[in-house]
Amino acid sequence: MLLALRPVFSLLFGAGLLVLGNGLIGILLPVRLGIEKVSPDISGLVMSAYYLGFMMGSVLGQDIIRRVGHIRAFAAFAALATATSLVHALFFDVIVWAVMRALTGFCLAALYATIESWLNVKTSNDNRGQVLSIYLVTTYLATLIGQLLINVQEIKGLGLFCLGALLMSLSLVPVVLTRVAGPELAGVKRLGLRVLYNASPLGVVATWGAGMLSGAFYALGAIYAGSLNLNIWQISLFMGVPIFGGFVLQWPIGRLSDRFDRRTVLLGVLSMCVVSSVVLSVFSISGADLTPLLIAVVFLGGALATIYPLAVAQAYDYVDRADMVGASGGLLLVWAIGGTVGPLIASFFMGRFGPSALFVYLAIIAGAIAAFTAYRMLARQARPAAEQTSFVSMQTTSAIANALDPRTDPLPEFYYNDEDPGDR
Repeated sequence: MLLALRPVFSLLFGAGLLVLGNGLIGILLPVRLGIEKVSPDISGLVMSAYYLGFMMGSVLGQDIIRRVGHIRAFAAFAALATATSLVHALFFDVIVWAVMRALTGFCLAALYATIESWLNVKTSNDNRGQVLSIYLVTTYLATLIGQLLINVQEIKGLGLFCLGALLMSLSLVPVVLTRVAGPELAGVKRLGLRVLYNASPLGVVATWGAGMLSGAFYALGAIYAGSLNLNIWQISLFMGVPIFGGFVLQWPIGRLSDRFDRRTVLLGVLSMCVVSSVVLSVFSISGADLTPLLIAVVFLGGALATIYPLAVAQAYDYVDRADMVGASGGLLLVWAIGGTVGPLIASFFMGRFGPSALFVYLAIIAGAIAAFTAYRMLARQARPAAEQTSFVSMQTTSAIANALDPRTDPLPEFYYNDEDPGDR
C-alpha cells in the first residue's frame, strides 16, 4: 500500500484539498439560502445548476485538456472554481449563484478528469485497484470533513466562502508541480446511450435514478434539516453521516452483489432507500431527536452511495472489457442528467408541500426504480455469479477514474505535446 501511495501522494493531497473546498461550499450554499428564506424551488434551481455544469464539463472538459495540456487546464479550472466561490461571497443573488454553481460543476468535472488521468499515468497495472481504493478513501474523507468545516465561521460572513476558495486554490500547489504528462484522452470514447441501454436497460435506468436521488438529497437535505430547527453543527452532522454510511456500506453490499443476483441486492438497497426516506418524512411531521434522525440518514446515505456502483457493475456484466471505460463515460453522463433534474423536481414539491416532500420524492423515485428492477428480473435471466464482473466501489467524478478499475483495460499510451518540460 505504501509503495502504491508514494508516487501519487501529491496528486491525492491536491485532490483532497479540492474536494474539501467543494464540500464546504456545497453545504454552505443551501444553508445560507435557507437562512435567507429563499423558497425551496428557487434553492433547488440554484443547487441543480452544479449538475448541469458537471454534465457539460464531462462532455467538453476533456477536449479542453487535450488542446491546452493537463497542467494549464488544471491551473485554469482551479482558478475559475476559486473565483466562483468568492463571487458567492460578494453577491447574494440567486441568478448569480446559479451561474456560479454551474461554472463550479463544469470546472470540477474537468479537474477530476485531469487528476485522474495523472493517477492513471503514475499507476502500474499491478496496483491500479489499490490506488483507486486510496483515491476513494481520500474523496470520501475530504467530503465528510468539508461538511463539518461549516462550523468554523459565521454562516453570514465571508470567512467560509474564503476558506472554500483557499482550499481550492491550494490544490494547485501539489498538482501543478507533478512532472508527468497525461494519457491519450482521445482514446476515451463514450458509448452511446442507445448502445448502453440495449446492453443493460437496468444499468442505465438505475444510474439515472442514482443521480435523481443523490442529486436531490445532497442539494436540498440541508434545507430540510434547517426546517427542523437544527443548529449548524447538527445540520453538518445530518449531511455528513450519510457520507460515512455510504463509505462503510459499500463493502458489505458489494460482497453480497458478487455472491448473489446483483439485481436482488439492488432491489434490497432501493427498499432500504424507500424505508429510510419514509421514516425521515414522518420525522419531519411528528418530530424526532437528533439520534434517530442520524440513524435513518446513515442508512439512506449508504443506499444512495451504492446504487451507482451497483448499476455500473450491472452494466459491465453485459459490456465487453474493452468498452468498459467508454461505458462508464456514458453512465456518468446519465447520472449527471439525473442529478440536474432531481433537485428541480424535489424542490418543486418541497415548495408546495413542505420540506418533508423531499423524502416523499426520494421514496417515490426509489420505489419506481425498484419496480423496474423487479420487471427486469422477470424479463432477463440472471447471469451466474461466476460470470458476473466484480463489484468495485466508486464515486461520480470522471470516467477516467474507472480506468484505474481493475475490471477495465488501462488507458492508451501517454501523449507528449510541445509543452514546456515543466508541463510534463
